[in-house]
Amino acid sequence: MSAPATSTERPVGVAPADFRALFRAHPAGVTVVCADAGSGPSGFTATSLTSVSLDPPLVSFAIATGSSAWPAIRDAASITVNFLSADQHEIATRFATSGIDRFGGPTLWSRLETGEPVLDNAPAFLRAVVTDRIEAGDHHLVLALVADAETGGSHEPLVYHAGGYCAAAPLD
Repeated sequence: MSAPATSTERPVGVAPADFRALFRAHPAGVTVVCADAGSGPSGFTATSLTSVSLDPPLVSFAIATGSSAWPAIRDAASITVNFLSADQHEIATRFATSGIDRFGGPTLWSRLETGEPVLDNAPAFLRAVVTDRIEAGDHHLVLALVADAETGGSHEPLVYHAGGYCAAAPLD
């Protein structure tokens, strides 16, 4: 058994390949996070969305600091989170692709009355006010207060698992 790390030593984590393999086997819901900090809409596919608190209603998600969407998320006061259905893997792929105009055709989107971009065909979305941005390794953890939500009814969610998109089916 090794000695515990001193307070000045940083613990060494698992290898990136092992970390990635571990989470590839863990299914995650797929969303598209959108924002506009004043220079046009920006968005990215996120599988890290989680509810944090019911009272107040808080969510969090992680974004890579090197992401093209990071400057908009960093500077925007509010964001939207668009929940995708099982048949929307093309949208998830589009918003996960670098170097393209994610909001150009064939993406259908509009703005909420409050100005945030939202995907027109998302079966559900929320609008949230960003409360904190916390640096966490090569990512930032964003914490946001949910101000509005539109559930749009039941839908079969899009899930990311084993390196690809699939549908989630409830057990009988």
